[in-house]
Amino acid sequence: QVAPVESGGGLVQDGGSLLLSCVFSGRAFRSSGVGWFRQASGKEHEFVAGIGWNPDIKYYVDSVQGRFTISRDNVKNTVYLQMNSLKPADTAIYYCAADEQYSALYPMSRPNYWGHGTQVTVSS
Repeated sequence: QVAPVESGGGLVQDGGSLLLSCVFSGRAFRSSGVGWFRQASGKEHEFVAGIGWNPDIKYYVDSVQGRFTISRDNVKNTVYLQMNSLKPADTAIYYCAADEQYSALYPMSRPNYWGHGTQVTVSS
């Protein structure tokens, strides 16, 4: 399994939107759950959202509920994170990660694979 590759980060104003993408390689993707994490400067990794191999099962932390939407396209081996109503507090490096045992009924805690991250900066 090759590390997933994130894209779509950038600089946006308070209240703006971004769409992050995470492309996986390998056949294990379709049976794996995927999560998005973020790490702000000087802080620990924070789980943000997850989606199970069943795309109808999703999990969001309270701070992004109603603003972020996670989805997956198993044909393109890609998971997306649509981020709306962005706030300066959302500024961080965003990482996607995969876990073959993850169902998205709870926060992801032990990913098997990590991407290298994409920077999201929200200006006030």
